[in-house]
Amino acid sequence: MLKWKDILKLAREGNLAPDHKLQKSIRAWREILDDEVFAITRLSATERPFSSEMCVAFTPGRYACTCCEQVLFDSGQKFESASGWPSFDQPLASNAIAYFADESHGMQRIEVKCNVCDAHLGHVFPDGKTESGLRYCINGKAITFAAN
Repeated sequence: MLKWKDILKLAREGNLAPDHKLQKSIRAWREILDDEVFAITRLSATERPFSSEMCVAFTPGRYACTCCEQVLFDSGQKFESASGWPSFDQPLASNAIAYFADESHGMQRIEVKCNVCDAHLGHVFPDGKTESGLRYCINGKAITFAAN
């Protein structure tokens, strides 16, 4: 189970290697993604809070990266955070997510990206309601859901 100290270490010292990597040009991503998904995943934009149906969906299944279909989270790790974005306490695999220090907008945060295709997913915070204490705050447009 990842804890906040593990996240900080990964962001500082380097991420775990993914099982495989997918690289495409910005132009190639623009051709296959709609404008909103492109802005969120490739330009690190953020969707409006409470705008995603993913916030209130708790059906058993898995959540994958919208860009490359890499499975990132299981519904068992999802919880209601009242933050306005889908929230998880752990990734499905330790190497599914990459962590980066983000000091934009006058804040100190840890950005999370898909470790396979580098899609911006959101941020992770140390204020989760579960045993890990983590809250992966994920843009709903950055993930897709597949029921079990």
